[in-house]
Amino acid sequence: MILKKKPEEIWREYEKGIDYKTGLNLYDIVERNNNFFMDRQWEGINAPSLDKPVFNILKPVVNYYTAMLISDDIAINTEMADAAGASDTMELKSGNKRKVFQMEDVLPKVIASEVERVMEQTNARTLNRRMLRNCAVDGDACFYLWYDAREDGIRIDLLDNTNVYFGNPACAEVERQPYIILAYRMNTQEVREEAEGNGLPVEGILPDGETIYFNPGKEEERSCTTVLLKLWKEQGAVRYIKCTGKALVKQETDAGYERYPLAWMSWERVKNSYHGTSPLTGKIANQIFINKVYALSMRFVMLNAYPKVIYNEEKLPEGWNNDVGAAVKVLGDPNSAIFGGYQPPNMSGDAMRMVQSTMQQTKDLMGASDAALGNVKPDNTSAIIAVQRAAGVPLDLQRMDFHSFVEDYVRVILDMMRVHYGVRRICVRMNAGEKYAGDFDFSRLGESEFSLKIDIGAGTYWSQQMQVQMLDNLMKNKILSDPAVYLEMVPDEFVKDKHKILDSINGRRETGEQTTGRQKAARDARQGGSRPAPRGKRGQNV
Repeated sequence: MILKKKPEEIWREYEKGIDYKTGLNLYDIVERNNNFFMDRQWEGINAPSLDKPVFNILKPVVNYYTAMLISDDIAINTEMADAAGASDTMELKSGNKRKVFQMEDVLPKVIASEVERVMEQTNARTLNRRMLRNCAVDGDACFYLWYDAREDGIRIDLLDNTNVYFGNPACAEVERQPYIILAYRMNTQEVREEAEGNGLPVEGILPDGETIYFNPGKEEERSCTTVLLKLWKEQGAVRYIKCTGKALVKQETDAGYERYPLAWMSWERVKNSYHGTSPLTGKIANQIFINKVYALSMRFVMLNAYPKVIYNEEKLPEGWNNDVGAAVKVLGDPNSAIFGGYQPPNMSGDAMRMVQSTMQQTKDLMGASDAALGNVKPDNTSAIIAVQRAAGVPLDLQRMDFHSFVEDYVRVILDMMRVHYGVRRICVRMNAGEKYAGDFDFSRLGESEFSLKIDIGAGTYWSQQMQVQMLDNLMKNKILSDPAVYLEMVPDEFVKDKHKILDSINGRRETGEQTTGRQKAARDARQGGSRPAPRGKRGQNV
């Protein structure tokens, strides 16, 4: 495949991607879904005399999805998949004490510590929540990871699915793409400064009339330029180029990564397309029906809830006066019928019953039933667990996709560490909870013997609490009798300075063993001294 690297050619590939998304009606679907999620559900409706109520049943469902998927904190477990590097050792230091550890014991802790640090610096957990919200509303979500040389750190950008263009739109797998284009809307002056910093001419960088990503009525958008970042692979290494429609912003560069620095998730996969489907798209018609019935019902109540007065115009030439205590001028006998009341027929209850049924059925079909939302009263602990499990079942597929998404960007983080970190000082807690420090060459992460297996799963406080409870039960039932083993298995967060307690236990154990050994030696010596001497023939001593 011949890769196109000129700005004009990349721009044509970008326009081809726009045509594909337009054919899917993606831009309109994303805009409409976001409007309905954000309570803007009467956009474009010209009905000035009609109240426009919003009874949003879609937002609570999306919030429920996000809360359920993100309720368990992410725990990252790594292990060496290859036994070839397991025999390597690494020397670490704790205070004045030096100790040699097996690489298979140190490496997973180094990776877990560094990945946790990156996730804290990039606020990845907050981005995970925003990503899941985007995925549920738009149908897809994307993380783009990049290395900030000025801050010497890894950064994460959350991209909309309308800004990501796959080279093969029929395939949803990131690593199988011939190329990927990312579109950014940036201030023209900033783009010129970046190009100038890279030693490139800036005359061709001008504001454009792109109207896909912004409101063209805004004055500030008129000084913006669409910037394209194209990524592809050559001989297994990721390369990239940055440009506008007519000028380069950054020349072709070898990133050195083995993986595309992207993670992609679709809410519900669609065959032969990298774009998924949002759970809101098919339910917007239900939401419109609910709002319409409520609006018409409110209009009916406003017009007909109060009785109407019917009066004889011939006897009340000055009309009807509703003022309290005011005299009414009447022609003729005031005792004859002058006015009467009229009560219009009541509104049929079928309308509101249909609305309630539609709301309930829609939430049930979206997996947000009363049981899922917790609107039930369990009678015992087993019932609580049963309700919790039942609530999570409809989202099991999305939960697995989310864990796969996290695993993908964790692998990208490791790939970036391999390229950019070099030799760095690391500090890890070993099994006893004691901190050890040393220098680690992160470029070794690319060696074949250090191929890693990464597992993503729940890492909540409750799972740690269950581990402690299990250890307590083992000790109580005398299945586990060694206190040192118990402390080693307890999570570090539960016991402060755990290594000091372990050192004390091991010290007393060594002292006890030494005392027992001396006592045994003394006892053997006493038994040897009192033993009768062997005798020879005829009673003679030997």
